[in-house]
Amino acid sequence: MKIQDYSKDISIKRSVDQGTGDQRKAVEEILQQVKQDKDQAVQAYTAKFDGATLRQIRVAQDEIDQAYKNVDDDTLAILREAKANITRFHERQQRQSWMTTEEDGTILGQKITPLDAVGVYVPGGRASYPSTILMNTIPAQVAGVGRIVMVSPPQSDGTLNDVVLVTAHELGIDEIYKVGGAQAVAALAYGTETIDPVDKIVGPGNIYVALAKQLVYGTVDIDMFAGPSEIVVLADSTGKADYIAADMLSQAEHDPMASAVLVTPDRTLAENVAEEVEKQLATLPKKDIAEASIRDFGAIYVTKDMNEAIDAVNELAPEHLEVQTEAPFELLGSIRHAGAIFLGENSSEPVGDYFAGPNHVLPTNGTARFSSPLNVDDFTKKSSILSYSKASAERHGAKIAAFARLEGLEAHARAVEKRLEEKKQ
Repeated sequence: MKIQDYSKDISIKRSVDQGTGDQRKAVEEILQQVKQDKDQAVQAYTAKFDGATLRQIRVAQDEIDQAYKNVDDDTLAILREAKANITRFHERQQRQSWMTTEEDGTILGQKITPLDAVGVYVPGGRASYPSTILMNTIPAQVAGVGRIVMVSPPQSDGTLNDVVLVTAHELGIDEIYKVGGAQAVAALAYGTETIDPVDKIVGPGNIYVALAKQLVYGTVDIDMFAGPSEIVVLADSTGKADYIAADMLSQAEHDPMASAVLVTPDRTLAENVAEEVEKQLATLPKKDIAEASIRDFGAIYVTKDMNEAIDAVNELAPEHLEVQTEAPFELLGSIRHAGAIFLGENSSEPVGDYFAGPNHVLPTNGTARFSSPLNVDDFTKKSSILSYSKASAERHGAKIAAFARLEGLEAHARAVEKRLEEKKQ
């Protein structure tokens, strides 16, 4: 693994995959066909891409009942405990509507309203991603979203993964569709005979799903434009090389374009981590993926001191930041840019992925400089409240009219002055 001295031009920003021209054209065609032919198009694309011929695309109760029979009690207990942890964390994010009344009677405020309907996309096929369901659904429920819909591509036999179905049912999602890919995004955005449209689509997917979400943005809202996963570990001489290497590889195994970086002022630790990464790679089931990630997007930066190390972290603005130092909380105030911050050697990144409570849908590719993890606010909208008193209108009307004329908007000015004329009469 590469070890190099820190310089201010370091970066883990990678080009977010925008797809090829052919891929974008294919997605545009799918969106148009679903918009036009609705269920017929959805079922045709499901047969074409997933190899599943479905009589009905909505999951029936007997499928959920069977899934429960196939999921063991220990797994169910873990899912329920994770759900409770994640719910408690997001309940603390709730905002309240507010209003304030001025002395002259003017009322100003803000009204918080949950979205009416949200669609959660869950990657499927042979894979199982219950954490995706938990992280994308729970903040919407805490926000008060009235209708939550889940879509996921079916397996070739026309079923969804048992754990996926059980997780959705545990969350109270009763509207589940065996649809994936760009066709699922189109159905959520435009609606079909079976699937009513939603206001926002969240959840990860392949390049076709990502392109579809980009193209329907504006018709509906979406969560974010996500890039490959990334982790930065900030460590001093007290860092444990085997812990750090294991945590870096936990992200590297996601994707050949994932990024794993260590920043430290301790060269001995840097060398030990580099050796440990190679050692642990040798026995990793997804060695080929992790090895490509480490080779192409992994790095170890050695800084002159901890202050420079913190500067490096803020420059990188990582999705996940682990702080494995002697006194991690003392550094927290200096860290400005990171999607999620894991403090202390026991706070490995997978703890946040699955169980502790904070959301694992995080800004990537340096966007932690200006954006936040998925949260309750993402599933609400805010309306301003304004009730101007007669006294305020009379006191400020002339100034407001003058401001309008600064911008050449005479009708704006007259709308205010109409109220002032009444005072003169």
